[in-house]
Amino acid sequence: MHPDTNLVIQIQSLDQKITALEKEVAALPKHVAVIEKTLESHLKKLEADKAALTANQKERKAKEGEIAMHEQKISKLKEQMLGAKNNEQYKAFQNEIDFIGKEIRKAEDRILELMTESEPLDQNVKKAEAALKEEKQHVEKEKTQARERTALDQAELTKLREERKEALSKLSKTTVSSYEKIRRKSGIVIAEVEAGRCTACQIQLRPQYFQELRRGDQLMFCENCGRFLFYNPPVNFENAITGN
Repeated sequence: MHPDTNLVIQIQSLDQKITALEKEVAALPKHVAVIEKTLESHLKKLEADKAALTANQKERKAKEGEIAMHEQKISKLKEQMLGAKNNEQYKAFQNEIDFIGKEIRKAEDRILELMTESEPLDQNVKKAEAALKEEKQHVEKEKTQARERTALDQAELTKLREERKEALSKLSKTTVSSYEKIRRKSGIVIAEVEAGRCTACQIQLRPQYFQELRRGDQLMFCENCGRFLFYNPPVNFENAITGN
């Protein structure tokens, strides 16, 4: 195998690792954004539950105020009733007192309803607070892991890029240009030949061309897909064991 072929294989391997790491680095902020969005939904849920509980308490307070106001009216009406000059005036005061009494009972009934509703609302708030707290801890943990993972990936990327730069420096400018051109076009730069066939495009090589590739004295390209080619002759295990 031509020595430059090994370099091309090495550079392709480095590029694949670099691409994978770059994708991971790019994906980490998106992952953090997703979990932060989940945190935002927990926060909105808590705000909605708190708003419902606040509205309940506000209405209860308003109804209690109404009852106090009605009771003051009844007290005044009863005082005025003592000065009624005739039965008709007395009945008029009594009717108004009865009407206000009904309003008080309505308000009291509503307060009881609100008190019944407030318990699950209060539980909802507590559950939402607990869920938000748990989600915040989860998000912080994920963000910390993402920062650590990014730092490791960036360090590894720096190392791999240096290795790639060094490997490229050992190739001719023409070979580097061909490499980059093929990489931009197809991603896979070099393909192995098995049984006389390019494993990338599955085209059978011409017998003479295959023989030239087997000699390994030059870099060769697939005549169909344009990728670099390499050939690993099959290992004779019997010879490998005996050392022949």
